[in-house]
Amino acid sequence: MAITLNNGFKMPVVGLGVWRMDGKDVRDLIINSIKLGYRHFDCAADYKNEAEVGEALSEAFKTGLVKREDLFITTKLWNSDHGHVLEACKDSLKKLQLDYLDLYLVHFPVAVKHTGVGQTGSPLDKDGVLDIDTTISLETTWHAMEDLVSKGLVRSIGISNYDIFLTRDCLAYSKVKPAVNQIETHPYFQRDCLVKFCQKHGICVTAHTPLGGAAANAEWFGTVSCLDDPVLKALAEKYKKTVAQIVLRWGIQRNTVVIPKTSKFERLKENFEVFDFELAKEDMDKIKAIDRKYRTNQPAKFWGIDLYA
Repeated sequence: MAITLNNGFKMPVVGLGVWRMDGKDVRDLIINSIKLGYRHFDCAADYKNEAEVGEALSEAFKTGLVKREDLFITTKLWNSDHGHVLEACKDSLKKLQLDYLDLYLVHFPVAVKHTGVGQTGSPLDKDGVLDIDTTISLETTWHAMEDLVSKGLVRSIGISNYDIFLTRDCLAYSKVKPAVNQIETHPYFQRDCLVKFCQKHGICVTAHTPLGGAAANAEWFGTVSCLDDPVLKALAEKYKKTVAQIVLRWGIQRNTVVIPKTSKFERLKENFEVFDFELAKEDMDKIKAIDRKYRTNQPAKFWGIDLYA
């Protein structure tokens, strides 16, 4: 099952996110997920495991497990490389052992002090606050992203963690429209206005943290997971599915792409088994009613500044 992007390319609606995936675990997870039917992998320079993903992909291609053209590979430009877009993209391609990317995203709408191509630093100033570079505009960064398309290095380009204002701006100054906006969205942080704005203007929404971050974000950020919500638990019982499957299905029925992350084989399988049932409208409405406007992914913890404030 795939969504057709605004440039005609197709993006599978379920992908595997590789954030916080240990390098040593990557090979088995990628190979096993391909065997289970996954064809979409969401990477980023900042995840610091592109090389390991590249090794796994190379093995999958060489053994005939899958062809390159059957996969949809996303990676992301880190904040410290906004002034070095071409070099950063080429660095990611080299690590991933690919000739082209299906999708390249601006990871966050902020440029910070350059720390070396592919180094993905988040340098702090003397006050312990993120050292933001005020000389590079998002428009400049975007035009450099557009050049990657004309060079044939990237098929689609997009944005990530952009709000309505920044998305509107990008639509206004872009020659190549953003194909995707990847944002945190889940039943506790539905962001209906942003999702609908993007979709109205032909931008596909990808939901990172589609399960609300679960244990991983609870550990890092002390957040609460929607997977423990009684409404969702009751629906899981009704449909004889897990709570995670209910939440992912809800995301798919909102016409968003979901990229759950897991390091467990049984969860890989579970997260992909979401195509054999459909949530009734009344149940979609029940989930709509539990929105808490609750963000679980909080980079302010590392940056000394809340960019969402």
